[in-house]
Amino acid sequence: MNKRPLKTVGIVVKRDRQEALDLGGTLTGWLRDKRKNVIAEPAVAEVIGADPIAHEELARHADLIVVLGGDGTLLGVARKVGKRETPILGINLGGLGFLTEASTSEAKQALERVLVGDYETDRRIMLEADICRGTGRSAEVTQHFLALNDVVLNKGPLGRMMQLEVTADGERFCEYRADGLIISTPTGSTAYALSAGGPIVYPSLEVLVLAPICPHTLSNRPVVLPDSFEFEIHVKTPDHDATVLTIDGQETANLGDSDYVKIRRGRYAVVLIRSIHPYFEIWRDKLHWG
Repeated sequence: MNKRPLKTVGIVVKRDRQEALDLGGTLTGWLRDKRKNVIAEPAVAEVIGADPIAHEELARHADLIVVLGGDGTLLGVARKVGKRETPILGINLGGLGFLTEASTSEAKQALERVLVGDYETDRRIMLEADICRGTGRSAEVTQHFLALNDVVLNKGPLGRMMQLEVTADGERFCEYRADGLIISTPTGSTAYALSAGGPIVYPSLEVLVLAPICPHTLSNRPVVLPDSFEFEIHVKTPDHDATVLTIDGQETANLGDSDYVKIRRGRYAVVLIRSIHPYFEIWRDKLHWG
């Protein structure tokens, strides 16, 4: 990607962590010394000394977003970046994260590299998920979502078995009898899909993973398909209205009786600043491979 001039840095802080607020204040002062504008949402800006801006406007005005938190904090930011594809640098408050790769002790070093242009980026594909109602020309999209990790269909807290009919690229693909279904990006392959037996997918591959949750047929295994496919999922179980669509584990929506879901690769990518840690090092650390 073309590296844009870096004049304004947005800082997103996990507000319930004092460590994050302290680091945010330190980085704000350090960036101002380097004559950079620093912006943050109002509640955080007041604490760390940045200029206040509405959270939904931050990605539009920032040339770089620094996330001080964990992978969950970064996921929330990623879904709001949109077509501007503002680069994101993740600083993990614990150890290494799959997305927030740099540690707090490495924050200034990582940011210094970005300021001088000595960095690489990863373009991570996203998912678009539509809840649809009706058929043919009368079909309408009632809700639209973006996901960086995954989209999940299940019965919510009821935990009952589902019957799901899936078409892929316009062709009948599979009918699942399972507790749910995960549709994951390569980024999300190390999240919920991994616990459902899915493969770990190298982040730059252009594929999607379908992983059934506790399938009632042993031959229903996770599959990897091209990310050019659009998936259409119809719920066939009687209590259709108990079906819940979950986005990145953070947003939820209930499906109505006549609703179905369409999922495809998103039009825009999430641009992550690549840290000093190679993928394999992160996998070894997080998955305890030794």
